[in-house]
Amino acid sequence: MGTVASFWLMGFSGIGESHSLIPPWFSVSNIPSLHPDDSQNSQKGFSPSIQTLVVTPDGVVYAGSFGMGLFRSQDKGKSWEPLNRGLTDPFLLCLAVIPGKHIYAGTMRGGIYRLELKGTTWESIGTGLHESEVKSFLVHQDVVYAGTGTGVYRWVEAEKQWVTVGAGLDRILVPGLAIMDDGKLLAATSGKGLFHLETQHSPPSTWVDSQSVFVDPRERLPHRYLRVIAVNEAQHIFLGTQDGGIFTSTDRGHSWSSLSRNLPNDSIRSIVPDHKDVIVATGNGIFRWKNDQQKWMDMNTGLTNLAIQSLTRSNAGELYAGTSSGAFRSQDGGAHWTNISQGLGIQLVPKGPYE
Repeated sequence: MGTVASFWLMGFSGIGESHSLIPPWFSVSNIPSLHPDDSQNSQKGFSPSIQTLVVTPDGVVYAGSFGMGLFRSQDKGKSWEPLNRGLTDPFLLCLAVIPGKHIYAGTMRGGIYRLELKGTTWESIGTGLHESEVKSFLVHQDVVYAGTGTGVYRWVEAEKQWVTVGAGLDRILVPGLAIMDDGKLLAATSGKGLFHLETQHSPPSTWVDSQSVFVDPRERLPHRYLRVIAVNEAQHIFLGTQDGGIFTSTDRGHSWSSLSRNLPNDSIRSIVPDHKDVIVATGNGIFRWKNDQQKWMDMNTGLTNLAIQSLTRSNAGELYAGTSSGAFRSQDGGAHWTNISQGLGIQLVPKGPYE
C-alpha cells in the first residue's frame, strides 16, 4: 500500500504573522504523497513557481511567486522570509527595485504594490492604471515604468499616480520594457511586435505627452508575440518570443536575425546579456549563446527543474533562476547550480504518524 499522511498547510502573510496566503483553488488532494525519506521533498514543503527575481546592489534577493507572494533573502538564498503584509494579490508577475528606496511588485489582478526596502507593509499604488494585470517594469534614473495590458505607464511620485506614456498602445499587452542609451524606450508586445518611443529630445519628466506616439519599427522582425527584451552594453537588442525563439538586432532595431538555431527550446522566459554572450531561460533549461563560437551551450548542471520562469544576475555576478517549483543559484556563471528553495512556499507539518 502507498504511504498516507495528513498535513497542515501553513502560509504566511507577513513578518510575525501566520494568516494563510493559500489561494482558494489550492486543494490538499493535489498534493503528492510524501515519505520521510523522500530526498526530493526533504524540506517538508512545496516551493511555489518563482515568476520574477530581482537583486539589490547590496545583494539582497527578492523572489516573487505565483500564489505565495514575495520572499526575501539576505544571505544569497540560504534562508528566506515572507514579506506579504498588505499584499492582497499574492500572484506576482514582475518586480523592480529603486536602490535604497522601494521595491515594486506587479500582480496578476491586483495592480501594483510598493514596499520600502526597510519596511514590512505593502501599499497599493494602482491609481491611474486602466488594467490590473502588470507584466513588466523598467527603472531608469529612478523613474519607474510599467508594462500592462493597456500599454505603458510611468509613476509620478508628486501626484501619487500612474500616467500613460505615449499613445497607440492603449489596448496592447506589454510584457517587456527596455531603454537605449539615447533614451529610446522599447516596448515588447504580445501580438503586435516591437514598438519604440523617441524621447531623446525630452527629459524623462516630460515624456507624458499626447503627441508622443509609439512607432512600429521596420517590418523585419518575423515574430510578433514577444515575451522579454534586453539590451546589452553595446546596445544590441535581444527579443525573446513566446514560442519562436530569440532574435537580435545589432543596429538598434533596423534589422533582425534569429539566434534560435540548435536552441533546444523556443519558449524564452528571461534574457541576461553577458558581455558578448547572452544567457536565456527557457521552458526546458538555461543556455548560453557563445558569440565567439556561434553556438549554444547547455547550463543545466544541478538544476532539478528545467521549467525556468525567471533569471537574473547580481552585481557580484551570481545568477539566480526561478523555476516552476523553487529557486536556484549559480556562483560560476551558470556552470553549476545549487537549490536554494529551503524556506520558500508552503510548510508541511505532519498531523499524524505515517501509516
